[in-house]
Amino acid sequence: MDSKLKKVLIAVAAALVCLVALIVVLIVRNNARTVEVNEAQARADSLAIANDQLLLTNEFNQLNADFNQYEGQQIYLKNDSLVQKYNEARMKVEGLIRELNEEKQSHRKDLSASRAKIKQLEGEITTLKGIVRHYLEEIKRLGEENAGLKEEIQQVQQRNEQLSTQVTQATATNQQLTQTVQLARKLNITNIGFHAYNKKGKVEKNVTKARQLGVTFTVSPNNTASAGMKDFYMRIISPEGALLGGGGNFTIDGQSVQYTAKRAVEYANDEITVSIYWDVNTTLTPGDYTVEVFCDGYRLASRHFTMKK
Repeated sequence: MDSKLKKVLIAVAAALVCLVALIVVLIVRNNARTVEVNEAQARADSLAIANDQLLLTNEFNQLNADFNQYEGQQIYLKNDSLVQKYNEARMKVEGLIRELNEEKQSHRKDLSASRAKIKQLEGEITTLKGIVRHYLEEIKRLGEENAGLKEEIQQVQQRNEQLSTQVTQATATNQQLTQTVQLARKLNITNIGFHAYNKKGKVEKNVTKARQLGVTFTVSPNNTASAGMKDFYMRIISPEGALLGGGGNFTIDGQSVQYTAKRAVEYANDEITVSIYWDVNTTLTPGDYTVEVFCDGYRLASRHFTMKK
């Protein structure tokens, strides 16, 4: 009996040992699997964090590129508050990305801290999106306003050019009218004669014996010309090209011109005959003499006469 009981106890003890061993083996295997699962989960979490970081970094770079594309148009903004806010948010994002890269390079396993930084990074990038959107809308609005102003300026310039053209045309027309009126006021003379006279006041054919030279002409009627005293100036140029006499000077076309003799005549817009004489004070020679008559700033006539000996 004792022998049978002993055998039963031994069998039970052996079974218990096997059961304990089995339990131990199962526990060890379960722990190993748990570790593997945890490691796999950690790797998955790490990859997910790295992927999120990569996506957010790419999104940040794209935002930065969009912002820099319009950076040259900051002059349109009335203030740089948007630019300042953007730069502040960008610096925070760059800091978070730098910290995540440092954690990755140092193989730190604080996934909860990394997740917190990723969450913060998402928030900062969302802020950046809002700032960039606002910035671009402001740039677009101000750009449209500027385009409108440019169009208005172009229209004003076109109107100014049209007005300038009209003024130029009107000025030219006025100048033509003024010239026409001035020419209409110019006296007209006809029947111009040039003679030499002897000491008895008779016409002398031999110019070398002349004691006086005279020019006679007829002034035509002109109701446009102003009536009153008129100074008629005579210039006689000898065959040698010298101006005879030296009666004084008068002004024409802004220049002072010397004349041979002059005569003041009352003009009442009717036809009159005018004679101007010059007393010879030098030796005259035969040849072609040039006679010019001036009045009111105009040269009324220029004629050539041949005088003989």
